[in-house]
Amino acid sequence: MPYEPGTVWQYEVPTTGSTRLPPDAGYAKALTNQGYGFEVAIADLVDNSIDAGADKIVVHFLRDAKRILTLLVIDNGKGMDDAGLDAAITVGRRRDYGGSALGMYGTGLKAASLSHASSLTVVSRTKRSRAAGRRLTAEGIEDGFRCDTVDPRYAQELVDRYDGVIEWHGTIVRWDQVRVFETVTTGQSDHYLSKAIARLETHLGLYLHRFLQNGLKLDIAVWDVSSGEGRLGEEVDHIAVEALDPFGYKVPGKARYPRTFTAPVEGLGDVQLTAHIWRAKSKQAGFRQIGSLADRQGFYFYRNDRLVQAGGWNGLRSPEGHLALARVAVDLPAHENSVLSLDVKKESVTVTPAFTLGVERAVDASGHTFHQYLSDAEATYREGAKRTEIVRKSVTPPGKGMDPRIKRVIKEELPEKPGEEPIAFTWATLPQDKFFDLDRENNVVLLNKAFRNDFNDGRRGGSNDAPVTKALLYLLLEDCFGLGRWERSRQDRVDYWNTILLASAGVHRERRTQAAD
Repeated sequence: MPYEPGTVWQYEVPTTGSTRLPPDAGYAKALTNQGYGFEVAIADLVDNSIDAGADKIVVHFLRDAKRILTLLVIDNGKGMDDAGLDAAITVGRRRDYGGSALGMYGTGLKAASLSHASSLTVVSRTKRSRAAGRRLTAEGIEDGFRCDTVDPRYAQELVDRYDGVIEWHGTIVRWDQVRVFETVTTGQSDHYLSKAIARLETHLGLYLHRFLQNGLKLDIAVWDVSSGEGRLGEEVDHIAVEALDPFGYKVPGKARYPRTFTAPVEGLGDVQLTAHIWRAKSKQAGFRQIGSLADRQGFYFYRNDRLVQAGGWNGLRSPEGHLALARVAVDLPAHENSVLSLDVKKESVTVTPAFTLGVERAVDASGHTFHQYLSDAEATYREGAKRTEIVRKSVTPPGKGMDPRIKRVIKEELPEKPGEEPIAFTWATLPQDKFFDLDRENNVVLLNKAFRNDFNDGRRGGSNDAPVTKALLYLLLEDCFGLGRWERSRQDRVDYWNTILLASAGVHRERRTQAAD
């Protein structure tokens, strides 16, 4: 019925018709300003790979002698045909997600990518379709949402380049004109990549730790395309991302923890809260190496095993030093609800007062209350603060060439000297009378590459090879860097270490040769 003006309140807004309004081309500016952090954006791409069934994923930085060129994420998931690529690259299109999917809103690929790169290319193949690709640029969106079709010959060539990851099916996401890369000055690429990869490794290791613990292989690699070795040049760094479990302590801080509390949340039902207490002054990576202890106390929300919030009390209380050991794991319900909502970037959870009220009333099976848990965590912290701790000498941290797992353990065990350039390890051509040498000006330990095959059992070693040898050399030589005057006694020590290690390497080679015969 037509609307008749009157004084009665209208519970429904009257309408007279409708029209369809397609997105304005200016939406490109909104896509490029979504506030995605670099690590968060990469994690969103990895989520897509996991949803595609991938169990092997590589984040690949390409550089040449002057600059960082591009970034790619390669996976061995089920891939997409032409129709699937069109759907994936369409701005504003939301696909149907299964109950266990990590994706939610259908905007991650475009928003995460264009927040950092002016050009997004997706190349893919399935078991039943040939390699195909699409390219989306900010300029293309402004030009009526134009999407470019990648030359199928190049699409196949790109897939072939990564045949170590993609066998019969898989996808490559490529970022070009990455804005932050363009700010890196000539000669600073290594420095930038070292820090960027360390942050990325920590973020992916933390937020995807359950998948990594269940067998996901996730690597970060850097290739120099100007070296002329092979189809992609030379690999200059390679890191296998390890799980960084925020609940991975060896011994709990207090007996009978973790405890599972049940919170009655109106509008949602019973919510399980798994409450943990860390040991005071723990040096484990899962405790200290994931950010500020003040920021990392509180709730850890998971959605389909993917961490989506790492710490924070969500209005229940304010963070404080005495609760630094308290962390609570919460799995979000699979169904949509009005109590707990996840942001588009999958970085934080918004809760209503119904959740915090339910937590206030939570108890475990023995009647222990959530408030008692907080008191236990605070008491554990205070008791630990009284214990006298042995102070170990700070060291210059290890850098490129050392396996990340070893670097993590060293960081757990030894405090770092602030502001020191990490000690790198590389194989180099050295005189026959040297097993190693020191480039003290650039903080590099040079190993004689004549022995490289011996320490890799004849196989081609990666950039993080010979882990035991490098770790022992690090322990021997760490205090040889960052010094002022180079003492003769220190040089003498380096000389006789060299002589002994050279003899040891010779014995190792002889025994290996005899075993082969």
